[in-house]
Amino acid sequence: MRLTLCESTDMSEAVVMEPPRADGFLESSCGVGDSAASLDDCIVDTANESSEEDSAGEKEEEIGQHNEVTCSTKTTEVPAELTSNAQTVKAQRPSSLAVPAAGEPGLWTSQGDAEVKLRMGESGLAAETPLTVNQMFTLAVERYGDYKALSWKEGEQQKSLTYREYYQSCRTAAKSFMKLGLQRYHGVGILGFNSSEWFIADIGAILAGGFAVGIYTTNSPEACQYVAENCKANIIVVENHKQLQKILQVEDKLPHLKAIIQYKDALKEKRPNLYSWAEFMELGRDEPDEPLDAIISSQKPNQCCSLIYTSGTTGQPKGVMLSHDNITWTALSTSRHVRLKDATLAQEVVVSYLPLSHIAAQMVDMWITMKVGGMTHFAQPDALKGSLVNTLKEARPTAFMGVPRVWEKMQEKMKSVGAKSSTVRRKVAAWAKDVGLQTNLTKMNQSAAAGRTPFSYQIAKKLVFKKVRKALGLDRCSKCYTGAAPITKDTLEFFLSLDIPLYELYGMSESSGPHTISSPEAFKLTSCGKEIPGCKTKLHNPDEEGNGEICFWGRHVFMGYLNMPDKTEEALDAEGWLHSGDLGKHDKKGFLFITGRIKELIITAGGENIPPVPIEDAVKEAVPLINNAMLIGDKRKFLSMLLTVKCQVNAESGEPEDELTAEAVEICRKLGSNATKVSEVASGRDRALFCSSCDKSTCLL
Repeated sequence: MRLTLCESTDMSEAVVMEPPRADGFLESSCGVGDSAASLDDCIVDTANESSEEDSAGEKEEEIGQHNEVTCSTKTTEVPAELTSNAQTVKAQRPSSLAVPAAGEPGLWTSQGDAEVKLRMGESGLAAETPLTVNQMFTLAVERYGDYKALSWKEGEQQKSLTYREYYQSCRTAAKSFMKLGLQRYHGVGILGFNSSEWFIADIGAILAGGFAVGIYTTNSPEACQYVAENCKANIIVVENHKQLQKILQVEDKLPHLKAIIQYKDALKEKRPNLYSWAEFMELGRDEPDEPLDAIISSQKPNQCCSLIYTSGTTGQPKGVMLSHDNITWTALSTSRHVRLKDATLAQEVVVSYLPLSHIAAQMVDMWITMKVGGMTHFAQPDALKGSLVNTLKEARPTAFMGVPRVWEKMQEKMKSVGAKSSTVRRKVAAWAKDVGLQTNLTKMNQSAAAGRTPFSYQIAKKLVFKKVRKALGLDRCSKCYTGAAPITKDTLEFFLSLDIPLYELYGMSESSGPHTISSPEAFKLTSCGKEIPGCKTKLHNPDEEGNGEICFWGRHVFMGYLNMPDKTEEALDAEGWLHSGDLGKHDKKGFLFITGRIKELIITAGGENIPPVPIEDAVKEAVPLINNAMLIGDKRKFLSMLLTVKCQVNAESGEPEDELTAEAVEICRKLGSNATKVSEVASGRDRALFCSSCDKSTCLL
């Protein structure tokens, strides 16, 4: 380990710290949750991004002046059948982190008002000057002040804010928060659907010296209470009367709460310290700038500014503390890696619809977009019920992030529409998809023919691909991403055949979002790509096949869990590496493949270690009627599996219905079954699906 003191600046007393290099462990070093989508009425499910428990100011250079950093990778080849073999991986945890000396910042903290050492490198993006959120924002205003930053529809009317108006609104909100009594290092909870008010409240809280805290819109009143109490929220911002009621139910149990603000719809009742958005903004409009400027000037890049709460599936939710530098540096590195255009050349456009309580949506919609002067267009609150496709057609994004369920629902809808087309149309579409898949696989494999595009591809593009993109609202979109959960190879190949490669992202709340991202230049099916610049990966305790726990290093690694030193020490080892809990391996070219999760390993009564994910994936691939598969067998003598089939989902409750999806019905027809309901399949009496002779050419199993 090498520690070198940097010259102190007015922003922070940063420490340059290179990660330790352990022979055989350092694999590569590169220099770089509610959602909806449809063609018409497609509805998708809630999705969470990966987290530790669930898996996830100088002026900058002109665009194009990128720092090149060499990639070094360990040569461990991934077999063609990556997930065919069961792997046994040691799951021992690393030694606990050393406690820093008194008065000296360490790599981690669990205290909200503390500082940490920045994991700066000696060159490349890892050595970029640290920035606070305010510094990054003011640089954006200087460069893109008159460009549209936020856009949304109110009824039929289109509204927008420029970067200059956006920043001033955030400052006004910050002064209003201060007038309402927001204390330094206390939370501002935000509970509601994506909107300009959500963004302004988030950044306003940061500028005022508080913590921006997104709260899941699906939280119960008790879950809201836990988050608000944990972050000592002085103020909670809610979307509407429905969300307001959750807070009012637990208001008397929140001793730090001073005010509630509702940003949509008129207030249905007058209560002390309850404000509409207009009333709230008016509070700070004429307040002097000096107190706010004093707080802003005292902020350092190595201090906490935002909290991302994990979903709490394995215990109480944990508040992931992200520093100014975590956010601003990750936005810089990611925008460089995916080659987003500077707005002065061509403005990037994204659609905001994924839940902003997750870091994935915040990083894409707020921070990365701000870094390059892009525009964020807000979807309608009923995006979950099918309106997202209309928003996509209106906004025509240049980059689009969708969780796997979004892409799956698009796939299902397109298949359903295609099945109703004429025979000629179906044949043309099938031919075009075959051409598209083979052409893109050739490009992906970097073969000698990669530079030559066949004439048939050009015809298929004109006849099919362009029309599909236009129907999806993705005709300008050159960057389509998927992340937050595993996506099937079938879905990846489906969109690749339509000339829409889906670039996988991998990361955690604890890594400020992305750690690895696929790109047009570095793309392999089922791989989540390579590290963003300035980050490093090692595989902890790899087995004979190269499978080990994926560990992260970089300036994107979080500060720690708020008020949870024991949980922080579990996530970070003695040398400061963030342990993901995910199992993975690299191929010879440095592509990262996720092969399982440590906590998911099944240990049978006979002592066998079985990773369930490869088996579950293999079953879903072999039996396309299956939607979900769960392997069971921990401490048991044998393995069994729970299966669900593809069925309709209630748009309001999210509960599964008895009706099969159109795709599932089509699969049944091909097998000679007339089943249209789940109950008919589950009965086991349909001989076309469950024949006694088990003719593999027709039998479901």
